Amino acid sequence: MCGIVGYIGKKEAKPILIKGLKRLEYRGYDSAGLALLNHGKIDYFKGVGKIHLLEKDICKQNLQGTTGIAHTRWSTHGEPNQLNAHPQFDCSKKIAIVHNGIIENYSSLKKWLLKRGHSFISQTDTEVIAHLIEENYHGSFINAIRKTLSLLEGTFSLAIITTLEPDKIFVTRRGGPLIIGCCKNNEYLVASDPTVLIEHTKKVVYLEDNEIAILKIGKLEVLNLKKQIIKKEIKKIKYNLQQIEKGGFPHFMLKEIFEQPISLKNTIAGRAKNYQINLGGIKNHLQFLSKAPRIVITACGTSWHAALIAEYLLENLAGISTEVEYASEFRYKKTPIDKKTAYFVISQSGETADTLESIKKIKSGKGRVFGIVNTVGSSIARETGAGIYLHAGPEIGVASTKAFTSQLTIFLMLALLLAKINKKIKKSELIKKIESINKIPELIKETLKLNNYIKKIAQKYKKFNNFLYLGRGYNFPIALEGALKLKEISYIHAEGYPAAEMKHGPIALIDKKMPVIVIATDTEDIIYQKVLSNIEEIKARQGNLIIIASQGNKEIKKMANEIIYIPKSPDFISPLLNVIPLQLLAYHLAVLRGCDVDQPRNLAKSVTVE
Repeated sequence: MCGIVGYIGKKEAKPILIKGLKRLEYRGYDSAGLALLNHGKIDYFKGVGKIHLLEKDICKQNLQGTTGIAHTRWSTHGEPNQLNAHPQFDCSKKIAIVHNGIIENYSSLKKWLLKRGHSFISQTDTEVIAHLIEENYHGSFINAIRKTLSLLEGTFSLAIITTLEPDKIFVTRRGGPLIIGCCKNNEYLVASDPTVLIEHTKKVVYLEDNEIAILKIGKLEVLNLKKQIIKKEIKKIKYNLQQIEKGGFPHFMLKEIFEQPISLKNTIAGRAKNYQINLGGIKNHLQFLSKAPRIVITACGTSWHAALIAEYLLENLAGISTEVEYASEFRYKKTPIDKKTAYFVISQSGETADTLESIKKIKSGKGRVFGIVNTVGSSIARETGAGIYLHAGPEIGVASTKAFTSQLTIFLMLALLLAKINKKIKKSELIKKIESINKIPELIKETLKLNNYIKKIAQKYKKFNNFLYLGRGYNFPIALEGALKLKEISYIHAEGYPAAEMKHGPIALIDKKMPVIVIATDTEDIIYQKVLSNIEEIKARQGNLIIIASQGNKEIKKMANEIIYIPKSPDFISPLLNVIPLQLLAYHLAVLRGCDVDQPRNLAKSVTVE
């Protein structure tokens, strides 16, 4: 959950590294640092805080050199301070290293190194790596890295510079993200995320686990642990610089909320038309998927909520028994892997550590696993080998919004495709549902017109410190997602529940100080009537009712303190619309409370550590 950037070329590295750190700040923002090779020595700067606060201090430093590495940190080992910031060094300061990930056996390695006479100045696991390379250096730096990698347990991506070989950057990964950009004039960039690279190049090389890349001006060499040369294919990044700029919005999160009509149009484009659903990434596996007696989906956070809605869609529309697992729990459970079961993993970043470990578990049991990711070329996309890209475009805000709605849309199309293959749906009904899918972007656009109204609601409730979210059916996971969004960016305590579960505990919390957000769109008569009963119970206990309802429903208005009307839609479409006001409400409450919306405390965009 940190960000790495490196540069080797003919330009001064410092401004390139600083700009790269700004691009990566959403991955971690409690401290930062950079190191440059400068005529036989390493110049460096480390500081605590966000990049824009550190930039003036960095610029004051006389840091020179055309080869350098930099890092923005999300703390795991040791509190955010100057000593624990990266880069970390060996005893002689001849080796500088930046690291994303966790070294699980760092404690035993550190004890061994202390006995060998090494001295440590930080509390980080990263510093151990620098000292190990120093310990293992006997004339060949690449051999020292290879030996060190054989001793490390955990997940990591590393960029290393050394005065011992001052014309190179060494990079490697195991589980952590790392991409090499091939630039003009024989220059190279390395980064944790393609957002750093796209203003310099669209040509990239993706490293696989335990590969070591040696970057020199005009030369890129990739080796495996046996020192065998690996030929790497150069691939292209598809999005452009404008997509990762704020474009006039005050925050990335608000921009990404408003991008959803476009992102969903891109997700749907060419995939749902007339009587056809085309999901090219899985077309060679449709026979297996349609015959699978069971689907298991693993995910984390917001992606887990998308998986819960996928469970409803796959069971209700395709008639396939579906289970959803937290990836962090699934990886450690002694769950038998079934060769007939279809396993899906979901991740916006494609780098989520627990989800990657789930893939390894499934593959080791000879199971077949498919990925649903947003980031092309990401670790999960490469590890699964087959799956579906969201095409939602880059998502910079830490709290996921547009990736979530694209995930829901992908699963909706997948459920209908399997329903068609298995003859669980009539042609006329399928055509109708595909027409509904193609209307989603316009319905979202209409729902976004509520923005100013929701801002007024946020103004009224900004001082409340507890919220309860209720929904049923397809919209129970939307209640969970709404509560998560509020927690993530406003630091307000919020809980989501199935509305029927309210009587089993949460009803004890309800009084006039408790705002209760109820999703009550009248999509299914039976469920709607049940939700109305829950609303009556809340009203009887003086709870503040914020109700999301379908346009034209006048009956429910008299029960609400606040009513949010959204366009009428079929039940399977309703989660996509209902989540929009909840995203906007969380955003406006966070802004009104003075919170950092794009970079909420203690969180980072890509969770690449356990």
